[in-house]
Amino acid sequence: MFSVKRVEENPLLSPHLDHPWEAAAAFNWCPVMHAGTMHAVYRAMAQPELMDDKHLQLSVVGHALSKDGFHWSDRKPFIQPEYDWEKYGCEDPRVTKFGQNYYIFYTALGSYPFRPDTIRIALAKTRDFKKITEKHLVTPFNAKAMALFPEKINGKMAALLTVHTDLPPAHICYAEFENEEDIWSEAYWKNWHDNLDAHRLEVRRRPADQVELGAPPILTDAGWLVVYSHIQNYFAGKPIFGVEILLLDRNNPRLIIGRTKWPIMTPEAQYEKTGVVPNIVFPSGAMLDGNRLVIYYGGADTHCCAASVDLGNLLAAMKEGSFQSHITRFTGNPIISPRSGVKWEEGGTFNPAALEINGKIHLLYRAASDDYVSTIGYASTTDGFSIDDRPTEPVYRPRDIFESRGCEDPRVVMLGSVIYMFYTAYDGITPRVACTSITKDDFIARRWNWTKSFVVTPPFIPDKDAAIFPERIKDKYLFIHRIENFICGQYINSMDFSKEKIIECIEILGPRRGLWDEEKVGLATPPIKTDKGWLLLYHGVSEHTIYRMGAALLNKDNPTEVLARTAMPLLEPSEEYERVGKVPNVVFPCGAVLRGDAIFIYYGAADTTIGVATVSLNAILKSLI
Repeated sequence: MFSVKRVEENPLLSPHLDHPWEAAAAFNWCPVMHAGTMHAVYRAMAQPELMDDKHLQLSVVGHALSKDGFHWSDRKPFIQPEYDWEKYGCEDPRVTKFGQNYYIFYTALGSYPFRPDTIRIALAKTRDFKKITEKHLVTPFNAKAMALFPEKINGKMAALLTVHTDLPPAHICYAEFENEEDIWSEAYWKNWHDNLDAHRLEVRRRPADQVELGAPPILTDAGWLVVYSHIQNYFAGKPIFGVEILLLDRNNPRLIIGRTKWPIMTPEAQYEKTGVVPNIVFPSGAMLDGNRLVIYYGGADTHCCAASVDLGNLLAAMKEGSFQSHITRFTGNPIISPRSGVKWEEGGTFNPAALEINGKIHLLYRAASDDYVSTIGYASTTDGFSIDDRPTEPVYRPRDIFESRGCEDPRVVMLGSVIYMFYTAYDGITPRVACTSITKDDFIARRWNWTKSFVVTPPFIPDKDAAIFPERIKDKYLFIHRIENFICGQYINSMDFSKEKIIECIEILGPRRGLWDEEKVGLATPPIKTDKGWLLLYHGVSEHTIYRMGAALLNKDNPTEVLARTAMPLLEPSEEYERVGKVPNVVFPCGAVLRGDAIFIYYGAADTTIGVATVSLNAILKSLI
């Protein structure tokens, strides 16, 4: 369980109009420490120019200095074309300190128009970033993105590189060198390439994907951490550039012992979505800063940017099957299932709201009949797990024309002595949000004297997954809901929905392309107030229509601002009752109760039954802060 935080100062380097050699773009950078100062090498691209009767944008490797990692100065060209094999550009450097030298591997372009056989890896060595001491062409075949390990592996120098990037499929591969000279030995590489399959790391998930090494390997107690670029749908159209991470065995880096299950980043920020090549995040460097891993990447092939993640949380999440280990399902799940002979439940009992009053947890759940018209049922539990009471009749039924085909997916919030229930009102055409209320006294006494319900969202616009923040925000109520695939908000003056109407959509949270929540997101449970901000549990839907649950932290004073968001889901369908049912592969929480540090999360499973799981509030907050 972890979140990725982009540096607020992003972008950290951008094109410099007064420097012709980097006037078009400055991106794909790799910083390293030297003599107490951060030195960054990066790809710098000029505006189009005429060269050999051809118009091209020449790339060189730039160099910049920083004391704090945020403010950079003394920008200058550092590696420029000198030889025929790099005549048309020097791109995408990776730097590693090994011994007394800094080894900078970069892409050398030897022809224009570019041809795969002249897109190769080159090496520049320096001791002090003041001058280059050696330059060599490394690979005689098409390859890019090479980086040296910072120490010997089993007594040998070692590196990772990406082979056949322009003659796909590309592969991230491992190489070892008896002597430094082997790094640029054509004979060595011919023999190595003849046995290419023996050197490959199996990284791609699907044939349509493309992979490329990102940052030089970083040694941790758990193994070698390798940040890389995983591009989904690269050969199928609409590519999604993502940042992913591998964990390699310390003594045998050919062995992948852990990896992220999805991208931890895809293009979201404006500087990642707009630029020379839109919608790109491309990792090229990484560094440990205390307990955080800092990832350096290019945004839209235009800017140099950075983001960070808690190292411990990341490593824990990369272990096989561990990303859900922080959440505990009740072993007696499902706690509510359809009862034989109860017709209004025959189609399923799921998606429960939850509210604790005087030590008892009350559940209001969606029940579907055999013709799939939904009503609201009631159950209660004292210990949070075992159901104490469950009447045989619904406590809320459709009453108006706008909900003639069902009342679905309730969320409840108590304000003072009044309990408000928000639900999806369905008329068979357009789902909309409706609200009713009941006094606390009537609710406890089970006198189901619900007030007249009001549909609060506009006609002809599908709207679901709604609730209200449980206290005023600057003297207003913040209504939260989902339109299409986004979570939205609107401030209202009162809870009188005979007058208040929801007509605005302040975007709070949206889908992330290429991640587990790429198709749509919606509110799960009403927001939970914490010392760090508002905890928002939400459901996310993948391209394969799998419903999972994630978390976000919202600003306490301005909850439309997202402070952090989990990169991985907290809960996904894994048990049979979550994977098999009326709608397979669904976990859909609508209610949560906080008891001490434990959050009791009540969720619908496969649109058929109800489960409960617990998770530590502190653990979630630690992953988000």
